[in-house]
Amino acid sequence: MSSLPPARRIQLAPSLGPEGQEEEALSLSVHEGGAGTAIVLCHGFPELAYSWRKQYQPLVNAGFHVIVPDQRGYGASDSPVGSELYDIDHLTGDLVHLLDSLEIEKAIFVGHDWGGFVAWAMPILHPERTAGVIGVNTPYLGRSPMPPTQALSLAVGGATEKMYILWFQEIGVAEQVLDRNPRIVFEKLMRKALPAEEMMADMAERGGDMNPFRQLESLPERGESLLSEEELLFYTRAFSESGFRGGVSWYRNFDRNWAQHPEIGTQKIDHPALMVTAEWDMALQPSMAVDMPSRCNDLETVMIPKCGHWTQQEKPEELNKIMIDWLQKRFG
Repeated sequence: MSSLPPARRIQLAPSLGPEGQEEEALSLSVHEGGAGTAIVLCHGFPELAYSWRKQYQPLVNAGFHVIVPDQRGYGASDSPVGSELYDIDHLTGDLVHLLDSLEIEKAIFVGHDWGGFVAWAMPILHPERTAGVIGVNTPYLGRSPMPPTQALSLAVGGATEKMYILWFQEIGVAEQVLDRNPRIVFEKLMRKALPAEEMMADMAERGGDMNPFRQLESLPERGESLLSEEELLFYTRAFSESGFRGGVSWYRNFDRNWAQHPEIGTQKIDHPALMVTAEWDMALQPSMAVDMPSRCNDLETVMIPKCGHWTQQEKPEELNKIMIDWLQKRFG
């Protein structure tokens, strides 16, 4: 089955700001069901809880309590104004408050793309609320020796417009482009992957440009679409209503997160961990996870062949089997 149950809004306890002041309370739109060990599915950019629609029912059927939020800034959840309100403290804090609201002591956190960074931060920042972690495409990376945006700028020779993460940094620039036509974001980008060598050749033709978001109109449609017309309309309507500001704001905290939490990427994770890589993901290549055993004491790694970045939607059966086998082995 490829559906989620109806969402309900869950009010979270207010977070504390950097000066200890209480911030405005936030509510999330959450899909939930099943019984047993709790699993929280954390989506990435530009996605939604809906991106886990093909994992929800199989996990429930396997005997787990499955919780799927639109995270802060996305979909029907609240989207506070202020880039600093999307740092890793707020994002992981939302998940802790969500467990509190549901009266759950701890959960397994599963994260894809940006949701993976949040999931891997949970056992570091909130170890007592974490039972285990699954990274989908996103590895637990080591700490950069310099602020991440500085490292990325060096990698592209200062051509910040050619790296989407750097292009996202200036407030309003990406929003103005992406909000103009949300449909084209998903038409052009949410597609099945091509072999890695073809993707590299395409990038070389574009002069090494790693920012598809600013030139979507001229971007060729490579690979088969992953979305039916109904699914495409769902994403289009959701982002037409919310805009992309909330999601893009997560990227504006890479350096802030790096400065505030040097333990992320240096501290070892003792919790049970599963890393699922995708052979043809050019953004989060399997090679990025090779040294994870040096940062995880209890790690299993599995690669899905011929799979690109949108793993939950491109290879749902393979991903579901890998996750359920591991979950039942470790938490069944």
